[in-house]
Parts: sequence; C-alpha cells; structure tokens
Amino acid sequence: MDTILAKSSSLGVRAQQKEKTRRALINAAMNQLSAEIGFSSLSLREVAREAGIAPTSFYRHFRNMDELGLTLVDECGLTLRQLLRQARQRIDKGGSIIRVSIETFMQFVADNTAIFRLLLQERTGRSREFRKAVERELEHFKAELIEYLRDEQGFSAPLADLQSDAIVKIVFSAGADCFDVDDTQRAQIAEQTIQQVRLVARGAEATRRAKVE
Repeated sequence: MDTILAKSSSLGVRAQQKEKTRRALINAAMNQLSAEIGFSSLSLREVAREAGIAPTSFYRHFRNMDELGLTLVDECGLTLRQLLRQARQRIDKGGSIIRVSIETFMQFVADNTAIFRLLLQERTGRSREFRKAVERELEHFKAELIEYLRDEQGFSAPLADLQSDAIVKIVFSAGADCFDVDDTQRAQIAEQTIQQVRLVARGAEATRRAKVE
C-alpha cells in the first residue's frame, strides 16, 4: 500500500513539474513576441533557453513551434472570453454592457499586446492552420455575443448574427489601433469604439422595430 501511495505521489510531482515547464515555454514565447519579432521569427532554441530547459526537452511538451503557437492562440482567446463573461456579469451591479465590455477588452490588449498582435498577424499569415485557429477564436466571440443578443436582448437569430459580426470587426480593429499608443490615446480609441458599437446597437434595434411594425 505504501509503495502504491509513493508511486502515485511521484507521478503527481512529475505531472506538476511537466505542467510548470510547459507553462514556462508558453510564457517565454509570449515574452519574446514584439512589434519587430513575430511568431514565425521565434527560435525554438531561444524559447527553450528563456524557459530554462535544453532545446531537446522542448519536444516533451510540444511537437513543434507551430503547436506552441496554436496553444498561444487558444489561451489568448479563452482568457479574453473569460474576462468578457466576467464583465457581463458585473452589469447586474449597474453600468453599460457596451462600455464595460469594451473597456475590459482594451485593458486586455494593453496587458497582452504581444499575444493580441499574434492573433492579428496570424489571421492573415501564411499558415493555414494558424488562420483557422484564429478564425475559430473569432467565431467563439461571435457565438457568445449572438447568444447574449438573442437570449438576453430578444433579437432574432439573423439580426443577432449581423450585429455580432459588425461588433466583433469593429472591436478587434480598434484593438489593433491600440498598439504603441499611450494611455490617453487608448482611452480615446476606447471611447470612439464605444460610440461606434452603440450606433450598431441602435441600428439593430431600429431594424427590429421596423420589422415589428
């Protein structure tokens, strides 16, 4: 019995260490991304060095650099969606869902500029797999927004879809405009984006009412 427990404990420690090293590789890749260095320019050797492991150990965690990059895309999308869900939950305490959601989005871009830049770069990059991964993340955003507009705001599915598509395009484009700007400029871009999304929302509401009448 003691032997079994000891073996189980050993396996748990190894699993934790493996996850810790995997996380170190992800963080190292994020740290090296910049306006001058895109993901395609990252060196496996340099990423491994910053993570504190031998280059050959990299393959215990990812098949190749592309798999690491796809993991970055997935994590970026998941983190942002979780933040926006939390933002929508805060609406119960008062405030505009448009303002709270966009301010949350802009803060995410400010805190994660490199990884958001990766999303935009790889959306039109040479790798079909990366393009599909980014588009999949955008579809996740649209799907959650469609669900909110349909279930909470009462829009029809077609109108919710059109509104969601327009909002996602506006907001992600605004996020790209926030690269290399100061806090004042970012606040101005956020305010402009809020007004643009409000125009879309008002147009959708007017369209709904016209159909009812």
